[in-house]
This record gives sequence, structure tokens and C-alpha cells, in this order.
Amino acid sequence: MVVLTGSEDETVLEGEKLGRGLPPGAVVAMYGGLGAGKTAFIRGLALGLGVAGPVTSPTFTIVNEYPGDIPLFHFDMYRLGHEGELFDIGWDDYLERGGVCAVEWSEKVPSAFPQEAITVKIEILGDNERRLEFLEQ
Repeated sequence: MVVLTGSEDETVLEGEKLGRGLPPGAVVAMYGGLGAGKTAFIRGLALGLGVAGPVTSPTFTIVNEYPGDIPLFHFDMYRLGHEGELFDIGWDDYLERGGVCAVEWSEKVPSAFPQEAITVKIEILGDNERRLEFLEQ
């Protein structure tokens, strides 16, 4: 499925829509360049999951945890040197904790995702316009 958005708010709304239907244990693998809107989309995902509070990019911490009925584990792989580092921080444990794992810069860890992961590719079309492509395995 492909969705076009014309603003950051619309990108957040698309994330919220997805978040409302995600079960515990879901993995969302995000792809897109710098400034594409991955964090905005994940802010919406958090809203859809009922997570309260601000959602910020975990670029320097690798993962931010947000409590809720279904917790959100927000990963940013941008600074990882190699895929093994993800497993060093307990990736397998996060997958088993019953939350939703949302991962920015998924191209850095291509073999880490379960088969049923949802892929979201965000492409910059203009200053505020984005193309979101949703792929389910």
C-alpha cells in the first residue's frame, strides 16, 4: 500500500493509524533518508498505541522505551557500526517483551527482523510531501 502525505501532521496521522492495529510483539522496520519523517511517523505510532509523553529520536541512546498498555521500543540504528551491536544491546529480549519494536535506519540491520515484520519506506517528494510505502511479509 502507498500513501502520500502533504505535511508532517499527515505523516504522524498515518503512523497513528498503523499503531491502532498493532498487536504486542509487532516489529515495524523503517527505511528512509535523513529528514524523511521516520521519527514523526513513530510519534504517530506511539499515539495509536496509547503511549503518552513526547517521543524523540534515540540517535544517541540507540533505544528509547515508552510505557503503555502495549509498550513502544523505539530503536535508531544510525550509529551502529555493525549488525552484531544490535544483539549486544539485547534485541532478542526486546522482541520477547510484548511491546512494539519500531526501528529507524533498518537497512543497517537487515537480517534482524522476524518474517512478519512490517516495512515502512518513506521517500521525500518535496519540502513537506512524503511517499509512504507499507509492506507486510
